[in-house]
Amino acid sequence: EVKAALARRLPKTQVSAVDCNKLAGVCEIAAGTTLFYTDKQARYLIIGRVYDMETRTDLTAARLLELNPDALIGAAAGSAPGSPPGGGGAPAPRPTAKRVSLSDLPAKGAITWGPASGPKVTVFSDFRCSYCNQLSGVLRQVGARVEERPISVLGSRSLSEAVYCSKSPVSALHAAYAGETPQSPKCDTSGLDANEAFARTHGFNGTPVVVRADGAVLEGFRPAPVLAAWLRGGPAA
Repeated sequence: EVKAALARRLPKTQVSAVDCNKLAGVCEIAAGTTLFYTDKQARYLIIGRVYDMETRTDLTAARLLELNPDALIGAAAGSAPGSPPGGGGAPAPRPTAKRVSLSDLPAKGAITWGPASGPKVTVFSDFRCSYCNQLSGVLRQVGARVEERPISVLGSRSLSEAVYCSKSPVSALHAAYAGETPQSPKCDTSGLDANEAFARTHGFNGTPVVVRADGAVLEGFRPAPVLAAWLRGGPAA
């Protein structure tokens, strides 16, 4: 019934799956790699993220990753973030800043690794992001001094906390990229909250986001030669 109602109201949207059992009172609608929600009468359209406050998990991002494992997940509604399926006028997400001031970030929330003499760079990453994993290898290759700041884009907050609270966060970080989940005690994770607040403020909707020492912002993965040139002050490519 929900699918039939959506066909009448959103005739240009090819609905591929409807699940009204996952979330109480809400139906999850998949249209290819796009995700949105509606009530069981398909009267109200809901576009945005569903966040489980008990487990601190971004359910929408995790589901989008299932639908399209190779995608860099940005806004909740997939390839057309902030817009209703089939077109519409909902506001787009905040555009990513081209330059930011890292002085707004507290010392907490960072995991620092790499040679102290290397070019300094801050990376906003998600341990479930395959491009972040690849970038980690490239940063080691170019000898960068990395201040890694985890943010939960793909429903990875619990993993971020396990890495951050580990007795050896750097080892735990690389283990997490290898698919392992560290066993760690609880600790103060307000630094991770600050990372995510900073990311939201500056429109960092996907990962990785790389910030140079001068505040210049580079979105996404780059191969070693490109990244090395950019770290020396060159333009983004």
